[in-house]
Amino acid sequence: MKQRTFGRTGAQVSEIGFGAWAIGGAWGDVSKDDAKAALHAALDSGVTFIDTADVYGDGRSEQLIAEVLKERGGEKPFVATKLGRRLSPHVAEGYTKQNMTAFVERSLVNLQTDCLDLVQLHCPPPAIYYQQEVFGLLDDLATAGKIRHYGVSVEKVEEALKAIEYPNVKSVQIINNIFRQRPAGLFFAEAKKRQIAVIARVPLASGLLTGKMSATTAFAADDHRAFNRNGEAFDKGETFAGVPYDVALEVIEEIRRLVPQDFTMADFALRWILMEDAVSTVIPGARNAQQAQANTRASGLPALSAETMAALRDIYAKRIAQYVHHSW
Repeated sequence: MKQRTFGRTGAQVSEIGFGAWAIGGAWGDVSKDDAKAALHAALDSGVTFIDTADVYGDGRSEQLIAEVLKERGGEKPFVATKLGRRLSPHVAEGYTKQNMTAFVERSLVNLQTDCLDLVQLHCPPPAIYYQQEVFGLLDDLATAGKIRHYGVSVEKVEEALKAIEYPNVKSVQIINNIFRQRPAGLFFAEAKKRQIAVIARVPLASGLLTGKMSATTAFAADDHRAFNRNGEAFDKGETFAGVPYDVALEVIEEIRRLVPQDFTMADFALRWILMEDAVSTVIPGARNAQQAQANTRASGLPALSAETMAALRDIYAKRIAQYVHHSW
């Protein structure tokens, strides 16, 4: 597993991390045994970065991570969590000192630690990016020793660009995959210039880029791929990267022709993201040990050719950009 520098934090993290949304909830039922096995498999394969959130299973994801790390002992991976989405309603006015402190304290308990490695504002309302006092509250939590670093998880490139104007924002988590190529423009250039860590999320477009889905694939009622295709529960871009399902399936077949013989399609999708040196870590999710282990393969695979990269840019421009480029 190759390592990359995590921005200005000084940390070195695995370029393939572990996205812990699926073991928390909203991806159908994942048993506790499967969830813990997935974490163990990822860590056994060299993963040293875990991304979670307080809202994933209402704390279940954080708690499972703590259990696994306690079982393993030894050197701990870098664990990033998030706050804000437990607000109901989720409005800018809720980002108060009292609420943010309570969210951090709860995550400290869930993760069984006395200081959080990284706290990210969890896709906050757009107004938050213009409220300096909210970022000041994060500074206060860092000064108090509750958090080591903070960053933001964003929906839009414009939000990312605004967030990194704040001097103590150390990381940005953003959707980046073959279907969401816009971050590779201005944002990645600015992130490199400012030494901002970049966490690439939804790297497989909610599983579409594994190439294993079809028009007849069924999803459980509690899986966001069944209930959030049009943004009914949260931002539409978080489900299938915002691409209409039928269009995505057609484009998958075009992409499949570019996959090298020794790659799975998931390998290919993850390796594509790793071609960008602005990316610090990629966080595919996993529901079981087999998926977790498979996700780590991309780190050891050869680079994609310039011709392949150009072909993927062309497919995006002709088939996908019209659905996503100006929305996120």
